[in-house]
Amino acid sequence: MSDHPEAPVTPVEAYEPPYYVAVFTTVRTQEQSGYSETVARMEDLVKEIPGYLGMDHAQTPGGLGITVGYFRDGDALTKWRGDTEHRAAQRRGRAEWYRSYTLHVAKVERSHAFTRGRSPATD
Repeated sequence: MSDHPEAPVTPVEAYEPPYYVAVFTTVRTQEQSGYSETVARMEDLVKEIPGYLGMDHAQTPGGLGITVGYFRDGDALTKWRGDTEHRAAQRRGRAEWYRSYTLHVAKVERSHAFTRGRSPATD
């Protein structure tokens, strides 16, 4: 969810389905006081959820942000959704940081990956 210029740019690996994704798409406001610190805390916190698999994040030059969280099962996603600190960050996001957002939750039924230089995956 944050910008880590020193981190390698790689997508979350393709896991054996089924698993769940939460796709959080945002447009932020001008007011971003405390946002980076909260995002860093949420990144640390979600990693403690059993069944959390990883996260991808992208930001367009026009300001659209997309974060995809990957979870092994619905219980892991429910635990993250109900986390007290996460709920407080959600409230602050609606009050200060987001002009708009959407959240889509889906069950992944098919998944594969490609990395240049590795043998291709089969479908």
